[in-house]
Amino acid sequence: MIELTPRSASPIARFGGQPIAIAAVALVIVVLGVSSIALWRAYTGSAPETDRAVAARQLQARTAQASEQLVEKTKGLEATQQESIDQLQVVQDQLQTVRRLLSAQQADNKKLSEQVGTLTEAIEGLRQSFASAQASEPAASPAPRKRSVKATPRSSRAANRSRAKARG
Repeated sequence: MIELTPRSASPIARFGGQPIAIAAVALVIVVLGVSSIALWRAYTGSAPETDRAVAARQLQARTAQASEQLVEKTKGLEATQQESIDQLQVVQDQLQTVRRLLSAQQADNKKLSEQVGTLTEAIEGLRQSFASAQASEPAASPAPRKRSVKATPRSSRAANRSRAKARG
């Protein structure tokens, strides 16, 4: 058989007969807890609700400030990007101008080289015709010309004059 223990032997059973005493002790503990919390808040001067509200406002202010900074930085980046684009367009325009000038110069060089080639051919033709003309003439060379007697004193006078001017 199973033995049953009497109810009075368990510790919970002892308090079961006095529910008013249990309720009174629980009420005293709750009142002491609430009053200690009220005293702590009054002594420290802060309530967690207001601290949370202040922290939330500070967080919102920081977020707004960070957003403003991001907007300013974004505007600065846009301005810098636009300046870079403008500079790039100027460089591209200059490059196109240089390319046009270079192609014009190359065309001029080609034209000049063709003209030099034409002149070289003309000079070569003149040389050949001069050489063939000399070959067809008789081998006798012409006699040297004699100077007149009057021409000699004039040349010596001119030489003397240039020496005198050089001296001073």
